[in-house]
Amino acid sequence: MSWRLEDYRFDYPEHLVAVRPAEPRDASRLLVLDRAKTALEHRRFSDLAEYLKPGDCLVLNRSRVLPARVLGVKSTGGKADLLLVRRLSPRRWTALSAHLKPGARVNFDGGLCAVAERLDGSGEWILDFDGDGVEALMDRSGEAPLPPYIQKRRKSEPVETADRERYQTVYAKEPGSIAAPTAGLHFTAALLEELRERGVETAELILHVGPGTFRPVKTGDVREHPMLPERFEVPAETPEKLRRAKRLIPIGTTAVRTLETLAEADRSFRGVPDRGDASLFIYPGRPFRAVDALVTNFHQPDSTPILLASAFVGRERLLEAYREAVRLEYRLFSYGDAMLIL
Repeated sequence: MSWRLEDYRFDYPEHLVAVRPAEPRDASRLLVLDRAKTALEHRRFSDLAEYLKPGDCLVLNRSRVLPARVLGVKSTGGKADLLLVRRLSPRRWTALSAHLKPGARVNFDGGLCAVAERLDGSGEWILDFDGDGVEALMDRSGEAPLPPYIQKRRKSEPVETADRERYQTVYAKEPGSIAAPTAGLHFTAALLEELRERGVETAELILHVGPGTFRPVKTGDVREHPMLPERFEVPAETPEKLRRAKRLIPIGTTAVRTLETLAEADRSFRGVPDRGDASLFIYPGRPFRAVDALVTNFHQPDSTPILLASAFVGRERLLEAYREAVRLEYRLFSYGDAMLIL
């Protein structure tokens, strides 16, 4: 087993980075990696039902992505590009931005103004707004917070209005994330209904995706990476569904982290909290207490999700699958294709 970050890297050509999603959603390709078999299978996501059984339970993260990227103008006249992260109160938010200094004033569409107080310990700016209209600002003129590599590849093209809905799962409900739980982007309402008719249950969790999920790993020894906490909630009906499931199959690494956080509190899911902060960092060598299979996307090198997937299936087996996916030109990352790990 290796904890060296460099051992989890892989090569890929830039043209495989998906800048737009497949249409329809379940037309994405699906690489099936069965840990009990040697060969990989290559299917479509719409074929997922063939690998599931009655009594299986898909665990969905129903957090909804905020239109959290807002553009403003500083009092100096310069532009300010901000990614709003956390609501501290109606008039206080944290944000990520490379365009601020302490005391900077930023004016936004509609007359709202914010003052940058300071950076907090996680590298987010604390902003004081002069009104309660932050959510209205996002609804009115906020953009989908697409990953920087998508924005870069689109170059001068504007972020499309359609992304505000397409960069959401079809089961997204509670707003609060600044990135989508992307493994869920492949589901359609029809596919979910087909699975229910086959006896496959769904259980919902909420983990509001923040910088913790996508913050790059920069430590040479992956165990030294500090995992930032992210807020989770557990609907009242979920623990019972988790208890009666034959297999728990989380959809995406955010659902895995939430599920494993709950299992650490109580493996039987009887005494789990209904809300809290998930700061669990899953890397190779860390045992899984709840997960039986996993639906996930292809993740970037130096990311916490690729380390989580490696912990589940093994580093060599995962990287072998990634090399095969690159050879067969699977589409990569947030808007890319999917894997099913059994």
